[in-house]
Amino acid sequence: MTHIHYDYSLVAGSIVVALLSCYFAVSLEQMLFRGTRPRYENIILIISGAILGAAIWCMHFVGMMGSHLPANHSFDAGLTFTSYLIAFIASTFAVWLTTRPTLPLPRLILGSVLMGLGISGMHYTGMLGLMVEGYEQRYSPLIVICSVLVAVSGAGLAFWLIFKSKYAGRKRQAMNIFVALMLTFSIVGMHYMAMAGVNFYPLNSMDAVVAAHLNQNLLLFTVLFVTCLVLIAAFSVAVLEQRLEQRNIQLMRANRELANQAVQDNLTRLPNRLFLAEYAHFLFTEHRVHQQEIAFLYIDIDRFKAVNDVFGHHVGDQLLIQMATKIHRLLDEKSKLLRIGGDEFLMVLESATVETAAEMSEKILELMQESFLIAGKEINISGSIGIAMYPEHGSNLQDLLINADAAMLTSKYQGRNTYSVFSYTVDQHEEKSQTKLINDLYKAVEEHQFVLFYQPKFNAKDREICGVEALIRWKHPTLGMLTPNMFINGAEKTGLIIPMGYWALEEACKQIQLWEKLGMPLYPIAVNLSAVQFEHKHLFNTLEMLFDRYEISPAHLIIEITESTAMHHIDASIATFERLRKMGIKVAIDDFGTGHSSFLYLKNLPVDELKIDREFIHDLTPNSKEEMILESIIQLAVKLGLNVTAEGIETPLQADILTRLGCQQLQGYLLGLPMEVARLEESMSLKS
Repeated sequence: MTHIHYDYSLVAGSIVVALLSCYFAVSLEQMLFRGTRPRYENIILIISGAILGAAIWCMHFVGMMGSHLPANHSFDAGLTFTSYLIAFIASTFAVWLTTRPTLPLPRLILGSVLMGLGISGMHYTGMLGLMVEGYEQRYSPLIVICSVLVAVSGAGLAFWLIFKSKYAGRKRQAMNIFVALMLTFSIVGMHYMAMAGVNFYPLNSMDAVVAAHLNQNLLLFTVLFVTCLVLIAAFSVAVLEQRLEQRNIQLMRANRELANQAVQDNLTRLPNRLFLAEYAHFLFTEHRVHQQEIAFLYIDIDRFKAVNDVFGHHVGDQLLIQMATKIHRLLDEKSKLLRIGGDEFLMVLESATVETAAEMSEKILELMQESFLIAGKEINISGSIGIAMYPEHGSNLQDLLINADAAMLTSKYQGRNTYSVFSYTVDQHEEKSQTKLINDLYKAVEEHQFVLFYQPKFNAKDREICGVEALIRWKHPTLGMLTPNMFINGAEKTGLIIPMGYWALEEACKQIQLWEKLGMPLYPIAVNLSAVQFEHKHLFNTLEMLFDRYEISPAHLIIEITESTAMHHIDASIATFERLRKMGIKVAIDDFGTGHSSFLYLKNLPVDELKIDREFIHDLTPNSKEEMILESIIQLAVKLGLNVTAEGIETPLQADILTRLGCQQLQGYLLGLPMEVARLEESMSLKS
């Protein structure tokens, strides 16, 4: 048995050759693949693989030249070429692996095994081609296994570092050196560990020749087996990568479809509001450069709801699709059609004038008047169009859409089947300010920006205070104190009237509790309830909770309901009134005489007080028609056992006439203005 000895200068040379070759191969691969056209990738892949394979192969043979073999030796050309071929295949795969955009763990493991087996296969195939006269090669199985593991682990770490070096930035050069070191460690470590596991035995007998032949066959089988493993692993990884690429393509298509759906209407396949926001931003940016007007045409189908109700929603959907298709034919490269609502479309005309927008509107209306044949039914429709121009009618998308919508509504008011150009009017200014006020109202409810004012009521005979009416005011942060007529309608439209009403009830109960403790005879407090709150399901629970919390007498609270609210659902109103009175709460009918006045219903309503509307008081003079009407109302109410209160008294003459007619309570600016609680209490203290 003979061990191998080395010329250490050539060993060092082999390591240097491996290091320089690996560094050159890594750097060349990164340089060639950066910015390369896809059609050249396969060629560059083969070139890089050939260079890296040559690096591994050269290191092997330089190392072989540095070893002192026991006798003359030679190399089998076929096996030597096969060893380079194995190195080339493994190296090409390694280059391909490192150029992928991602490196999942399964691919890293398979790649490491393939590369390690490739390095090992190259070495042992080359050793199989080494012929030493009179000697045979025998290997230590444990060392062989260890050499393969060194190659596999080193290759895995090198692959991971190569992938990380893509994002190294300025540190890429240092990363390339480190990667080259790791590849060199894999090749050199595997080579010299494998060489440590080989021994040369002399061939002195026929048995030795037979044993050598068998050993050579075993080694050949091992090489072929390793080569098959390399090819199988390569094939497995290739299949896996192909599936991953197919899945990536599917994901890319799905993401593209999702992105398109996000900015596209599902029914008509037209762009939607989300697209409009980005598109408008682009248009407005372009306008700053070219200073050209942009027309926004707001298109609405007249009576579209009737089509859905009569023919069904499926017919309505087909109508929208056919109409969108027809209008789409009118578009050119400087116009775009979008669907922004149920039956609402928007056409944007770039570099357009009002005249251009008007001509386009006429064409659209002509198309819409053509019959639509859907599911065997002939559908006839018309449309209303509103036009707003940028920047004349708005400097942002929101204002332009609002103004174009307002112009479209003008078209509907004018009889439909026409178009209108937006123009500023007093009503539109008021509507805009009302919209802003409603928006502020949400914050006002959340932050309780309200305050209660109290207007006293007086006995008609002695003019002493007999109660107060709570009137809500909005303490707006910028507009100051606002009266109810400025925000109550908006509160009712948005449903904010409910929390506002409950807040007013609780504040009134707090005030009653305080006055009861102070012994100030300013109650009962009358609180107005809107129609929505009067029918709210939590009204009675809330009232009971407030009475329990503040421990006040229910008789010190009056609920005021307008006449129109009371008459809306008369049977339900009667039941509500009766329940309120059972709780001990007094009930008053407000604004009597202006709604659905009916003395027949009045006799059935379980109420305590009747408040005559100020419209009867305004023109009240002796012997007038107003006096005769008031006399009839007051006499009837008194006979029914009701207290009668007259609102809006502004002159002594009005007060005198009402007192003479038998009115029991008076309320108005003549006797007392609405005021904050501190001022009301102060006026009471001065009187006492």
